[in-house]
Amino acid sequence: MDRDHAGRAAYRAQLQSHCLQDRRRRFRPLRRACQKTRHRHAPAAPAGDLGTRYDAAGNFLLEPGNTVVSHLVNGSPSEAAVIEVRERMRAMLDADRLAFTPVSSLHMTLFQGIIERRRRLPYWPRDVALDTGIDGMTRLYLERLEGFQGSGAFRIRAIGVTPNGLTVAGASDEDRRILQAWRDALSVPFGYRHPDHDTYVFHITFAYQIRRLADGRAAAWQDLFDDCLSFLDREAPVIELNPPAFCSFRDMKHFEELLVLG
Repeated sequence: MDRDHAGRAAYRAQLQSHCLQDRRRRFRPLRRACQKTRHRHAPAAPAGDLGTRYDAAGNFLLEPGNTVVSHLVNGSPSEAAVIEVRERMRAMLDADRLAFTPVSSLHMTLFQGIIERRRRLPYWPRDVALDTGIDGMTRLYLERLEGFQGSGAFRIRAIGVTPNGLTVAGASDEDRRILQAWRDALSVPFGYRHPDHDTYVFHITFAYQIRRLADGRAAAWQDLFDDCLSFLDREAPVIELNPPAFCSFRDMKHFEELLVLG
């Protein structure tokens, strides 16, 4: 009897461990571009940005830098669809665990510039002193980007919805090739390649997690994500973007276009 009891206890422990691992696998927050099946997305814990990019009350903090982004086309049908998905997320009863950025800031990052808290290689050009001011770096990049030739127009589509917003990718193989060509070309004037240069996951950020979404709410959020992705497939199979632009920012609420590229 004791042996049976011990065996059942061991089996339960093994089953619980398996379920926990399975749940973690099911809820990974990104959906790869070439996969046809939908993955389950876990409410991930708040990232390391808490306390540097935003505080526990959801206020965005000073975090100056520069970047290359494509803003959504203002007034376009696809922008309206993206905003609708954002509003559905904001309507969730535990959406207060997320710090939402303004609608006006919605964009897809094409290439990450420098940022105050990443003054180290390979996130900073090797030929520029690490203590150079952010404004000085922005002026330097404006000079380097003058006359920059882009790699052509591209289209994107949503391939996933997460607590942070949309995961996106090139709408076709050719679009994905063009996106990578842009990144390769931009790495020259910026003077670096991040470790994820070739595997960077494109996204449109809606919000940052202040507090972890409860495990008990995972199913409700996943239902929302699935519904929203189906909605975008119907209403915005291609998300319209403005041409890439070099931008400066002080925080995550506004990205000021300084130079349109290409």
